[in-house]
Amino acid sequence: MNKTILITGASSGIGKAAALKFANEGWNVIATMRNPEKEEELTKFPMILIAKLNVQKPATIESAIQAGMDRFGKIDAVINNAGYGQNGIFEATNPEQIYQQFDVNVFGVMNVIRALLPHFRRQKSGLILNISSGAGRFTLPLISLYAASKFALEGFSESLSFELAPLNIKVKIIEPGGTETNFSNVTREQFAHDPTLTDYNTFLEASGKMFGELVAHRLVSAGQVADVIYEAATDGSDTLRYIIGNEDFKKRLSARAHLPDQEYVNFIRSSYTKFLPVN
Repeated sequence: MNKTILITGASSGIGKAAALKFANEGWNVIATMRNPEKEEELTKFPMILIAKLNVQKPATIESAIQAGMDRFGKIDAVINNAGYGQNGIFEATNPEQIYQQFDVNVFGVMNVIRALLPHFRRQKSGLILNISSGAGRFTLPLISLYAASKFALEGFSESLSFELAPLNIKVKIIEPGGTETNFSNVTREQFAHDPTLTDYNTFLEASGKMFGELVAHRLVSAGQVADVIYEAATDGSDTLRYIIGNEDFKKRLSARAHLPDQEYVNFIRSSYTKFLPVN
């Protein structure tokens, strides 16, 4: 019997690329999204079931899982991919934006996992693949909320991996760096900015130049990330974290892991302070 995987946020980017990858590799795929009526490409694959799922609405999670069970008989794995980045000056964000960031990126993942665990326990196996980010391991200016949500996801996933291992349920974390997806466009559209907070203007300009440098580095494609996700799902190992990104991304991860703490902080600061005017 073919294995079955449920994917959240499968309407675009990494989620859609993963749906196509797993289907092409012979898996049954439950490709979930908030607006399934708009999907056209994935409907062409007989092994892909399109289902409505909003991670903030538990009833849609249950219905998508049941639809997948009815169609394929069981669910072997889940990719928790749905998420977005609420970036910008923290002082410019409001409580609703803060809650929304955690509700999607953290609580939404928990909602999906909680709904699937009874199935995984009953079949005595399961695989949970959580899509994190380099921002779950190191931070940069203007991503305080996004980084906080991904740091939370990393801690949750790591701890959960220990308690589920005795039940033959694996948890794995995928950490992409910069990717060529619509994620960045959505993030820019939702950038928090208050024109009255002029004290930040110089810093914003310097940070913008820093991000411009980062974008200039080669970004990985959604398809490349999907390949790493597939490897994580099929390599049979107990590896917890899978990293994919450009050399700048790997350099920052290495600095976080190996430099003394203050040297690391100074290293990150230097990436934007070099653009600040000299007093």
